[in-house]
Amino acid sequence: MTSYRQELEKYRDIDEDKILRELSAEELAQLDMELLEMDPENVLLPAGLRQRDQTQKSPTGPLDRDALLQHLEKQALEAGERDDLVPFTGEKKGKPFVPKNPTREIPREEQITLEPELEEALANATEAEMCDIAAILGMYTLMSNKQYYDAICSGTISNTEGINSVVKPDTYKPVPDEPPNPTNVEETLRQIQANDGALEDVNLNNIKDIPVGTLRAICEAMKTNTHVRKLSLVATRSNDPVASAVAEMLMENKTLQSLNIESNFITSAGMMSIIKAMYHNSTLSELKVDNQCQRLGDTVEMEMATMLEQCPSVVRFGYHFTQQGPRARAAIAITNNNERRRKQKKT
Repeated sequence: MTSYRQELEKYRDIDEDKILRELSAEELAQLDMELLEMDPENVLLPAGLRQRDQTQKSPTGPLDRDALLQHLEKQALEAGERDDLVPFTGEKKGKPFVPKNPTREIPREEQITLEPELEEALANATEAEMCDIAAILGMYTLMSNKQYYDAICSGTISNTEGINSVVKPDTYKPVPDEPPNPTNVEETLRQIQANDGALEDVNLNNIKDIPVGTLRAICEAMKTNTHVRKLSLVATRSNDPVASAVAEMLMENKTLQSLNIESNFITSAGMMSIIKAMYHNSTLSELKVDNQCQRLGDTVEMEMATMLEQCPSVVRFGYHFTQQGPRARAAIAITNNNERRRKQKKT
């Protein structure tokens, strides 16, 4: 290996430009051909131009497509067929398959004799009725799951087809889309700012055209509101600026009991501000933050578990933990908080 490297050292200081200047025209043309052969798969060129022209003959004339096709057809007809290596004679070789026991006789002890009425009923039964009878007798391997459960769960002949019928998919009723949220955002904001006593539940779910400024204004008005008990901002396209406004609202509001901000675009930084704001809130009992646009991370999950351990007011927390450690801590904390709430109600 060392000798090979030493051999390559003498080519390190070679002047390529000087060598190219000393080449003749014939040598340059030969070098050009060699370079073309080194990379024939040039995708920037058509297939016919990727190889250098190596023919020395002059063209005989323009292309005549019809004449070329006639020549190829004539050449194909004149070409003789190849002989088969093993000629086909039509002779059948081998012996036909004959089963050893084509008909099995049922032993006498296995033969079943029914009453004449049952024999007549089975002889006149339709395929659908035979299918229901087989299901009742537990012969579920003779039919599809739908036919079996339809016959078991209904008291009448439910199968309209026989046992050997084609399995068809179930027909499902179309589920209509949910109606849009009828909440008037501007009117709701006005009521929150006016601290209207009739407004206790604010539901802005699935309203996707609420401006960020309006959401921040709602959170700003919630700081001094004393009547709203439940605030739901599910699927409102809320982001980190809205999360910061929610965090500031949680630090000052003393009456809100339920907050739902699931299915939004809050990142780990915005969620961390909300979780840290919970340390200064003692009235919120339900918090749902699941299904955000991206994974919140292990640090946020550990902070969630710590918050639940230090905030006994939270008895319901909606989030799917991805790590076992924070999940176990959160479950224990929620159990302890509910037990503490139960003891407080008894006393």
